[in-house]
Amino acid sequence: MENFEVVVVGGGLGGLACGVMLSKEGMKVCVLEQHSQIGGCLQSFYRRGKILDTGMHYVGSLHPGQILHQYFKYFGVIDRLRLQQLDPEAYDILVFPDGSRYCYANGEERFAARLVEYFPEEKAGIEKYCGLLRKVGSLISPEVLRSGHISNGGLEYMNVSAFDVINSCTQNETLRNVLAGTVSLHSGDRERTSFYEHGMIMYSYMESAYRFKDGSQHVADALAEEIRKYGGEVRVNAEVKGIEIRNSVARSIRINEDETVSAKYVISDIHPAKMLDLLEGEKVIRPAYGTHIRSLPNSYGCFTTHVLMKPGKARYANSNYYFHNRRDVWSARGEYKGCNLPVVLLSMQPPRTGDYADAVSLLSPMFRQVLEEWADTEIGKRGERYEAMKKRYAEAMVDCVSRVFPDMETQIETVYTSTPLTYRDYTSTLHGSAYGIIKDCRNALLSRIPVRMKIENLYFTGQNMNVHGCLGVCASAAVTCSALLGEEYLVKKIGNA
Repeated sequence: MENFEVVVVGGGLGGLACGVMLSKEGMKVCVLEQHSQIGGCLQSFYRRGKILDTGMHYVGSLHPGQILHQYFKYFGVIDRLRLQQLDPEAYDILVFPDGSRYCYANGEERFAARLVEYFPEEKAGIEKYCGLLRKVGSLISPEVLRSGHISNGGLEYMNVSAFDVINSCTQNETLRNVLAGTVSLHSGDRERTSFYEHGMIMYSYMESAYRFKDGSQHVADALAEEIRKYGGEVRVNAEVKGIEIRNSVARSIRINEDETVSAKYVISDIHPAKMLDLLEGEKVIRPAYGTHIRSLPNSYGCFTTHVLMKPGKARYANSNYYFHNRRDVWSARGEYKGCNLPVVLLSMQPPRTGDYADAVSLLSPMFRQVLEEWADTEIGKRGERYEAMKKRYAEAMVDCVSRVFPDMETQIETVYTSTPLTYRDYTSTLHGSAYGIIKDCRNALLSRIPVRMKIENLYFTGQNMNVHGCLGVCASAAVTCSALLGEEYLVKKIGNA
């Protein structure tokens, strides 16, 4: 039986980030991915020679001196990332049902000034909102890392809703919806979404916003290369079937049908409920704890329409567009052409050469209830009703974005679609949830997963711990690895990389 110092279950961003950090620090690491491709939501795939991304359509805080840049610099991959900075004057454009448009600009001063141009009488409220974003965003700055901490607190922002904070900044209903215009990025819920979650995500993009050129898969591949460079292993087609627990310690990990390995430490980058299902032998997890973990609600998934464009027909747009079909951006219900499309996000794949886009991704929230009749089916075996449903949603989404891109329908070469079931099958996220377990500000501590549990050498990482997204997952990985290496030691190395 082969022995490792650390076995990481799951080859998504969280698992790979942990693998890099621990490998760099001299540990013998093995990352196990059950699918044929690593990356989780970083996965990219090809259709007709054109590249499409699974879930990571843009990221923030990647300028030198900003927090995500610092993490990737420490990982040793920053110089291998192929990036396209979005338009600093309009990285996100919000389009409302009456045709009005509002742009987000990079930099706190410019972000505020742009909004003041739209709402000159609301300057004080806009500046108050931006100041609160800065307070939240600065909790995980490079300066905080260099001081020996991953985060500088923030519990007070975890216990208050983003909806209430935004409403405290202004009485203007239109401005309230503009400030919350991208809440679909974090499964926005007026009662449950904390200002901490909202603020972290908004501030990160406000600092800087980038897309990955040539697909986000190259990020995962670069991380895997670093792990191997330091003597670690990254295995695909390696499904963990069970983890033996004896004397409150994870002793061995069964892989596929014919292999067993052991490890001093085990890190789980899969959904906590799925990890609990893998535990065998001694019962050290209380039934009440398992019931609690399994009862935590998960965020909705996304319906995605991947549109391949005819060569030289669709000029590349270096901004994201959020097409709202309801004035109330917090509502997850929005009827459009017979489909529930409260909002449609349009994001273009940066062209390899020239000024024309090869591929456009359209995304909208989709709830598992819509897909219940196909919940137990496999890819390619879901029948005509499923295909008809996907076709109807895709046509409605294309029609929706035609408000700004009227020629899109004639520019389309072909269309591919995916539902949360597709996402579930390719990334193993529970029910195809886009953002994992919902973090509820009404009971912040109970809806967050701690790094450690009753099993002495088993640790959690990934988007279910704290804030999701690229930055949130990297920070969570640092929390996990700090439990093994010591927080001050590790984060000072990250901050001073």
